[in-house]
Amino acid sequence: MANSYFNFKHFIIHQDRTAFKVGTDSVLLGASASLEGVKRILDIGSGTGLIALMCAQRSGACIVAIEPDAGSFLQCCGNVDNSSWRERITVRNLALQDFCSAELFDLVITNPPFFSRSHRNPDPRKSASRHNDMLTNEDLLSGVSRLMSDDGKFQLIMPYAEGTVIIAEAANYGLFCNKMVKVRSLPGHPVTRLILTFSRRQIGINEKFLTIEHGRRHEFTEEYMELTRDFYLKF
Repeated sequence: MANSYFNFKHFIIHQDRTAFKVGTDSVLLGASASLEGVKRILDIGSGTGLIALMCAQRSGACIVAIEPDAGSFLQCCGNVDNSSWRERITVRNLALQDFCSAELFDLVITNPPFFSRSHRNPDPRKSASRHNDMLTNEDLLSGVSRLMSDDGKFQLIMPYAEGTVIIAEAANYGLFCNKMVKVRSLPGHPVTRLILTFSRRQIGINEKFLTIEHGRRHEFTEEYMELTRDFYLKF
C-alpha cells in the first residue's frame, strides 16, 4: 500500500484522497518541463498537484491547475496551500472541456489518462484516471489548441505506443512534436515512455534517450539523478 504522503526536498505531497499516487511519470515530466521564459502554465488533471508544485519550484510562473475529481481536487488544494508557492498556483475543480481562460498559456502540461482498450480497474476513480473515456486525445488536443499561446509549448508523458499515436493526431490541430525524450528503465531495454514537447511550428523532432537505472534496482543513472536531484531526498 502506498504511503499517505511523499516527502520531497521542498514540499510534501499528501495522497490519501487521490485515485493515483506519486509516480515516476509525473516526476519525470515535472523535472524536465521546459520553463525558460514561461509566465503562465496550465496543468491539466493535476491530481495531487505534484507537477504544478514542481513547476512552481523551478520557475516564477503563475500556474492554473485543473482537476475534475472532487477528492483529488481537495487534496491538490491542501498540498498547494501547504507549499511556499500558494500565491502563484490556482486550483480549479473543472474538466478541461469546461475550462475557459481570458489569457492564454505559455506552457500546457499534463500526465494524461492514456489507456483506451486495456483491462479496467474496478475502482471507478482509478479507471477514470487511467482511461481516456472522459478526456480523449481529441478533447485534450482541442483544449490545448484553444488555450495555448501562439509561441507556447505543450508537454506530456505517455507510453511509447500511445505517444506515437498522439504525435500523428496532434498535427491535425496544428501541434507538432519538436522534442522527444525516450525513457527506458535499463540500458538496452525497450523504451516504455515518451516525454513529448509540441509547438505550433513544424521544425522536426529532436530525440534523446533517458535511462533510469544501471542494472540493479535503485542503482540510478547519473542523468536520472541529475534530472531529479532538486526534488528527491535520496539524491
